[in-house]
Amino acid sequence: MHLTPREQERLLLHSGAELARRRLARGARLGAPDATALVCDEICEMAWDDLPYEEVVAKARQVVGPEQLVPGVASAVPSLQVEALFPHGSVLVHVDAPFGAPAPDGPGALRAAEGEIELAPGRERATATLRNTGPLAIWVSSHVPLHRLNPALEVRLPVEGYFRLDIATGTALRIDAGAERDVQVVRMGGAR
Repeated sequence: MHLTPREQERLLLHSGAELARRRLARGARLGAPDATALVCDEICEMAWDDLPYEEVVAKARQVVGPEQLVPGVASAVPSLQVEALFPHGSVLVHVDAPFGAPAPDGPGALRAAEGEIELAPGRERATATLRNTGPLAIWVSSHVPLHRLNPALEVRLPVEGYFRLDIATGTALRIDAGAERDVQVVRMGGAR
């Protein structure tokens, strides 16, 4: 039998879901891989039956209860996505918190240290001026080198060198169209 890669993936997903069903039937708890396979399999079947997208997402969160999971699954799987075949075509189904909210201090939790934490300790800091000459707002994320920004964003630095914004990792700063803003920057480390 010749199967397309998509068909192979669907059958593999179903096999993982069947393993999960067998484990649940004998009272065993599910880990992240089998719980994820079970929810994704159910999503694919609901899509096949042409349930509305919103209903598929809502029901996906009810497939496996927290008492059926080993500790840490909700933290390990904060969201899932599966390409499901509806009668009208394929749709990427995204489910946030498929196994409920993670425990605040469970596996994968972030624990902040007491007091202040200096970002990029010992690196030179300066104040740069960013001016947006473009027609739209521009977002500058934390670790983008200033010399590689959108050309519509003029950068004025008081010193030569490679700098980035001096803000926490994963955050960004918005510069509205026509706006000028003074920002704190930090010299980048590493070899060029």
